[in-house]
Amino acid sequence: MNIRVATLEDAEAIAEIYAPSVRDTAISFEETPPRGPEMARRIAATLPTHPWLVALDQDQVLGYAYATQHRSRAAYKWSADVSVYVASSAQWRGLAYQLYTRLFACLVEQGYVSVFAGIVLPNQASVGFHERMQFEPVGVYSNVGFKQGAWRDVGWWKRALQTPPPSPEPPRPFRP
Repeated sequence: MNIRVATLEDAEAIAEIYAPSVRDTAISFEETPPRGPEMARRIAATLPTHPWLVALDQDQVLGYAYATQHRSRAAYKWSADVSVYVASSAQWRGLAYQLYTRLFACLVEQGYVSVFAGIVLPNQASVGFHERMQFEPVGVYSNVGFKQGAWRDVGWWKRALQTPPPSPEPPRPFRP
């Protein structure tokens, strides 16, 4: 398995991996699966500040993980939101673990202190995975989204990446 920084050429494969989560589940609150050009735009917008990684077998993208800004206010700048998605054909092979491990290493190098993951509930597989990755539950937004004919809760999990420094420098831009 090869893990590398995503390129715009990966956008179509990433869109294909993500589409079932949008179309068939409540896991994503998007209503229409984004197509390749939209994913390319998202990758391009993310990479200057945060990592976006892909896992490949041969030349086939089997999964991806990325980080984004946690909130817009300046005091939040040492925190990031993270997500990981793996193609259904490649699940339960450790790809999500490998992607997150590499993603977290990049974020530590940049100077980030904490990461957060939002999980639409119920989703025991994602909750279990994040807790195995040392995330701890921090709260639930009840009835925060309506999808597939029902109101949905989103649980939030946090993982510390490093001890918060007393006088932190701003996180560095992402440099692949």
